[in-house]
Amino acid sequence: MSKTMKGTLMTLIAGIAWGLSGACGQYLMAHGFTAIGLTTIRLVFSGAVLLLLAYLADQEKVKAFLTDRSSYLPLLLFAFLGLLMTQLTYLEAIDATNAGTATVLQYLCPIGVLAYSCVKDRVAPTVSEIISMFLAIAGTFLIATHGQLNQLAINPKGLAWGVVSAFAYALYIILPLNLIQKWGSMLVIGVGMTIPGILMLPFSGLLSSSGNYRLDTWMALFGLVVIGTIFAYTAFLKGTSLVGAVKGSLLASFEPVSAVFFAFVIMKEHFFMVDVIGMAMILLAVLLISLKDFMIQKEKGIL
Repeated sequence: MSKTMKGTLMTLIAGIAWGLSGACGQYLMAHGFTAIGLTTIRLVFSGAVLLLLAYLADQEKVKAFLTDRSSYLPLLLFAFLGLLMTQLTYLEAIDATNAGTATVLQYLCPIGVLAYSCVKDRVAPTVSEIISMFLAIAGTFLIATHGQLNQLAINPKGLAWGVVSAFAYALYIILPLNLIQKWGSMLVIGVGMTIPGILMLPFSGLLSSSGNYRLDTWMALFGLVVIGTIFAYTAFLKGTSLVGAVKGSLLASFEPVSAVFFAFVIMKEHFFMVDVIGMAMILLAVLLISLKDFMIQKEKGIL
């Protein structure tokens, strides 16, 4: 198998695994788990494994990172405003709506990143970027209202959590840029997950509750933490190292499609045609932005 084909498959599989994790989270919350409890479990176990992998890969880098005081503040901002906020708001959005809708709403994130970049760099958006923004806003409107201006078609709480989740996801992308460039993504995210995960334990209810642990919930937890976080993240890292970050991000946009599919199969969720059209508009907006970046890098000979 060629390097490009291997990277493409690994990135697509990562996107599918992320979609599965959303449906697993929805299943667990339908069986007595809370969003804060699942967030804590996910952060603690996933962070510990990623940190261990980073340590096995380069022990000296881990020690240097942990003793670099200049990294403490940006790391804490990323850990709490990026990682913790993203995971918690996403699961809250799933709890109030469903895995498919919450994942698509979270994919409004590139629009937020685009707006931030335009303001930061003081440049006007291109025509394709303006079209992307319009598609994203129109798609969200269709999902939220089904075209009826006088009422919401989804839970208002779910819509609010979904939009906050997209904002948090934008922070997740923007905040650690310098840290990741200096120390590597696996190490930064591993430490960034572990810190809030441990601090959230006393507030999660996990220490005082025996939990609803059966075979089906253990399988869902495995899907959420092992497949949907640890495996998905490492597969995405490996895949993007083979095909490039822009193309990897483009391929990982398959996640919302995967989330909708698993929400339908596992949770028996039903989506109206207007929902599908709205979701397609948001995904098209993301694809337009990603393709633009892909073409720019290709012209520069980076890809």
